Amino acid sequence: MNRPRTLAAACVALLVVAGCGGDDAEPSGAEPTTATAAGTTAPTDGTTAPPGTGEASTAPPDSGATATDSPATATTAPPTTIAAGSIGDGQGAALGDPVAGIADATTLAVRPGDDAAYVAGRDGTIWAWRAGAEPVVVLDLTDRTEGGGEQGLLGLAFSPDGGHAYVNYTGADDGGDTHVDEFAVGADGTIDPASRREVLVVEQPYSNHNGGQLVFGPDGLLYIGLGDGGSGGDPERRALDLGELLGKILRIDPTGDPYTVPADNPFVGTDGARPEIWSFGLRNPWRFSFDQGTGDLWIGDVGQGEWEEIDHAPATGGVGAGRGASFGWSALEGTHPYNDDQSADGAIPPIFEYSHDEGCSVTGGEVYRGAAIPGLLGWYVFADYCGGTVWALQLLPGPDGTLTAGERIDVGRSADVSAIETGPDGELYVLSLSQGIIPIVPA
Repeated sequence: MNRPRTLAAACVALLVVAGCGGDDAEPSGAEPTTATAAGTTAPTDGTTAPPGTGEASTAPPDSGATATDSPATATTAPPTTIAAGSIGDGQGAALGDPVAGIADATTLAVRPGDDAAYVAGRDGTIWAWRAGAEPVVVLDLTDRTEGGGEQGLLGLAFSPDGGHAYVNYTGADDGGDTHVDEFAVGADGTIDPASRREVLVVEQPYSNHNGGQLVFGPDGLLYIGLGDGGSGGDPERRALDLGELLGKILRIDPTGDPYTVPADNPFVGTDGARPEIWSFGLRNPWRFSFDQGTGDLWIGDVGQGEWEEIDHAPATGGVGAGRGASFGWSALEGTHPYNDDQSADGAIPPIFEYSHDEGCSVTGGEVYRGAAIPGLLGWYVFADYCGGTVWALQLLPGPDGTLTAGERIDVGRSADVSAIETGPDGELYVLSLSQGIIPIVPA
């Protein structure tokens, strides 16, 4: 497939899973969103601590929601220093040659104690890939989901003990509702399809902005990313509504019947609020991650029509790794006023944003903590799906100890980047829908 010549054409022609700015979709007919598997509040275990198909999009470019001149603003403006240069003492990073040709790969997960990279395909297939070997299918969910547009198998994570796999997919038989299911995993990494247990189902009113990321945090609990429900411009104003699960990152203990809500979640006991919510005010947190060195939360939140943003919540300080944090959508798109009937009070501004002159759909990544590229240590690596550029963003401590964005450099270019994940070797890998798995290597 030839790459579109313009960023606008890329968004229209590829129908990015992350949700291109200005997108729209037809309603699915679902009632207002509810979770069909409601968890029970329980204490923790004591721990304190997008893809495109190449098909033409039928979505109109105009979302029907118009940015306004609302006085709503973020509390502070983020730094936007952008400079050309190299990493560290002239030591740079680049994209290597593809190492596995898994088509339509949406995410990669590592199982503790296992040397395989487990890769999810949008069609519902999960592969185990080991260096030097051909990928092997370990689970087939193609009968449960339909991969296309912004739907399909979108997330995969393994429990801290490696005994269970969790998947996030949109259902084939219910109009694309979000499903989070659990599977038992054998000592050799085999996944038992007969062991499927439904953990959570969330109704989706539209076909886009499904989120999909699953991550076990440093606290051993499961974090689930959900977009605002779709269409464009947050038409039902779900993202800042604490009574809705959409437009949020959830935090649950997936064990239980069907799961339990940690007692220290920020909205437990708050009238009208869903206790599963960890962070809110998100448009489509397609990819988020925890820094393996600090525990900080990093979110690539896909923008609407003009701005893409990277959000950061430190593990220490006022908002521990995003606990109870608002990131402002849809009062704000990045740091810019959007819906003037929504409040931006207390919103955490992005640590970095870029305009649609450079791309149209951010693919969030990870902070590099590997060994192969010492000069990249501590940089945040992310991409733009439409523009194809993989960037590294330097993180600098501010005078009060908080991080600010410093230099940003190009690492390389790849078509339709759906994720940037850490592999079993501790190094970063780019997942491209059309090119497979690509390592980030020393330049």
